[in-house]
Amino acid sequence: MAKRPQLTGRAAILAVVVCAIAMSLAYPVREYVAQRRAIAELEAEKAKEQEEQRVLAERRRQLEDPNYIKREARRRLHYCGAGEKCYMVADSKPKQTQAGARQQAAITPPWYQTLWESVEAADTGKGVKASAGATVEEKKDDGKP
Repeated sequence: MAKRPQLTGRAAILAVVVCAIAMSLAYPVREYVAQRRAIAELEAEKAKEQEEQRVLAERRRQLEDPNYIKREARRRLHYCGAGEKCYMVADSKPKQTQAGARQQAAITPPWYQTLWESVEAADTGKGVKASAGATVEEKKDDGKP
């Protein structure tokens, strides 16, 4: 018996036809998948917008309620209605005064001074980080120009 070839003419034609069909379907399938992905993204965006719209509608309903407006005026603006006695309780701890804030600002040098000092330190090769609390006078005492 003669040995038959493994790839006959019919098998070759069938393989070419199958490849042609696969190639002709590849682009439409890719487009289908891309469109499904776009649809999913749009649906997610739509859901987000609908949620935002629901929140804004709820906020609008709140702002149309006169009792809510009165409550917010009392809470935020410390508003007292006619004939009401309102009291404010002061903190037992005093807040930082302006003098304390000025003193804190005097301790820390301006940002540009700190930046320039770090550039100079890098230029001299010392690689010393400029300290935030050091002033110009203290730096001049180090012997640097």
